[in-house]
Amino acid sequence: MITMDTPLTYPGPAPAQADIIVIGGGVIGVCAALYAARAGYRVVLLEKGRIAAEQSSRNWGWIRQQGRDPDELPIMVEAHRLWHELSAQTNVDIGLRQTGTTYLATTDAHMKGYADWLPAAQANDLDSKILSRQQVEAQFPQMQTAGIKGALVTPSDLRAEPWVAVPALAAIAAREGVQIVESCAVRVLEIAAGRVVGVVTEAGRISAPEVVLAGGAWSSLFLRNHGINIPQLSVRENVAATEPLPDVHAGAAASRKVALRRRADGGYTLAPPGAPELFVGPDAFRAFPKYLAQLYAEPFGQRLLPFAPKGFPDAWGTARRWGAEQTTPFEAMRVLDPAPNKRKIAKLVRDFQQMFPELPPVRVKAVWAGMIDTMPDLVPVVDRASGLPGLTIGTGMSGHGFGIGPAMGRILAALATGGDVGHDLQRFRMSRFNDGSPMRPGPNV
Repeated sequence: MITMDTPLTYPGPAPAQADIIVIGGGVIGVCAALYAARAGYRVVLLEKGRIAAEQSSRNWGWIRQQGRDPDELPIMVEAHRLWHELSAQTNVDIGLRQTGTTYLATTDAHMKGYADWLPAAQANDLDSKILSRQQVEAQFPQMQTAGIKGALVTPSDLRAEPWVAVPALAAIAAREGVQIVESCAVRVLEIAAGRVVGVVTEAGRISAPEVVLAGGAWSSLFLRNHGINIPQLSVRENVAATEPLPDVHAGAAASRKVALRRRADGGYTLAPPGAPELFVGPDAFRAFPKYLAQLYAEPFGQRLLPFAPKGFPDAWGTARRWGAEQTTPFEAMRVLDPAPNKRKIAKLVRDFQQMFPELPPVRVKAVWAGMIDTMPDLVPVVDRASGLPGLTIGTGMSGHGFGIGPAMGRILAALATGGDVGHDLQRFRMSRFNDGSPMRPGPNV
């Protein structure tokens, strides 16, 4: 995992001018910068902390097509292809392996959900299929299968080590001309005659006619300061890494209690699936009506916590307005580093041990948490800001950002440069939150 203690790789300084400025050094911002540079533009990528220090190095490392929203799936299929291409262009092993994704079902409703999703997979030429209980037992011979009804599997899905992969993508971008500057927070957009003309950072101004915002959990706070409101919230997810263990499954798999992924170091990354924790703050109250459809679909899907830690994007004391000369929340908290829920981690380890009872005692070598930027319908905003020419927004990836990052980055670069986005982005438009459109949560598979 990457933190503020990680040494600076890109100290700057930033240039005074660019064609495109990208705000945010996670996988989405890195890939947007890379593909904009490949289109021939002078690109500056600004990161307030460290490249990939937030969710881009804290995620599970799944690169899955399985279970994606049907409107997101063609983009994910492109990302699957791009991961192979980019992996070959790095000078390090990012751990990219084709090991598949498996979702285990314990109810007939789960199995029906998998069957209902299969037509979307078939329309995109995926190799997804449903397994019977007997087939699950054959695929997971060491797993306790009592109560398992069957599974959904996509053998072509990938995995990678995110804390290696995203910095490796940033290194490609830097080699291809992107000027990356870490520890450089963008305070505000600079606006003249009603359009973006650059940004003001803590180190000074940079002029550019186009800005791409890929700020993850911080995007909503940044936009609110400019009068743009999106119902994005951030939820905490808890993760553990085990010491090396015998190989019980080479890929990614999830039951209703445990999500697991084999790691390159011989251990497993473990997480409790479908168990996000929401710190309730001012934005949560404002956005509540937009989340009713999601709450109705999964009324017990989230645990509500009353107070976010000081400095978090939706903490009660976090500033919502500031000027170009003022110190911002982005400088006060360079890396969003939530403390993990140790009780959840302890239960997770017990559940994993019970899932594979023949394993030796499971020892944990690291635990962490990350804040996932989420939207009411569980799909992102990928759009031009209609009221502010020159601004492109890519945020609210809802836990899907690592896997889909290369393709979403390419799309954001195309939006900012007037290129061919290659996909129907109607589902991801910003206006869906205020044009009367009903919230339609993505598939619950």
